[in-house]
Amino acid sequence: MGRVGRAGNMAGSGRGRGLGIAALVVGLLGLGLGIGTAVYANSAYGRGTLSSGSMSPTYTPGQQIVWEKVDGSEVRRGDVVMFTAPGRVTSGGVERVIGVGGDRVACCALVGGEERVTVNGEPIKEPYVSGGDADGVHLSYDVKVPQGRLFLLGDHRADAMDSRFFRADHGGTVPVDAVRGRVTDDRSAAVVLGTALLLGAVLVLTGIGLGIGFVVVRRRKAPPVPPVPWPVQPTQG
Repeated sequence: MGRVGRAGNMAGSGRGRGLGIAALVVGLLGLGLGIGTAVYANSAYGRGTLSSGSMSPTYTPGQQIVWEKVDGSEVRRGDVVMFTAPGRVTSGGVERVIGVGGDRVACCALVGGEERVTVNGEPIKEPYVSGGDADGVHLSYDVKVPQGRLFLLGDHRADAMDSRFFRADHGGTVPVDAVRGRVTDDRSAAVVLGTALLLGAVLVLTGIGLGIGFVVVRRRKAPPVPPVPWPVQPTQG
């Protein structure tokens, strides 16, 4: 079979090689992007469904919420946090930070005919509280927040089991390490992560398509190579 056979074998082995390489590269790129995005999203964010009305009207029962997984030392007054506190909440609670370590939180001061919570002697504006009622249950308190702890209140003061009702335990405060995350309404990160996951899926599917094309090309019979004619010897005359 000589040179003709060798040429046919080389053509068969080279068919679709570019498709095969492209399928592998594109598929692995998409898989890596998808897995990396999923791992990052899981490590940086959490999500859950609010089960109580303690944060109404800001967040209502049954509403899906997303929180950034941050250290409790990073939260500030006014932040809404997701936290764990055995003995207070069964799985996780969502409340607003009113006071941080060193603050003095008290209720309530009458300002312009409205009751307001004070922090370090200054009445604070709370446009988020339900019905504009900063008190809710006519329960006075005056708490000095220990360092490394937070004083938390729900936005629906008449329907929240918050720091006001656990004053025997460090004035009702919770340790900063009980914080699991800061609730966010910013959906830009979710859009970016969702786009990255979608792109990863598209790349994986593209890689699969290229792989199928590679298999088809490899199985297709190569066109026959015409035989090289034997040279004709000139006639001796």
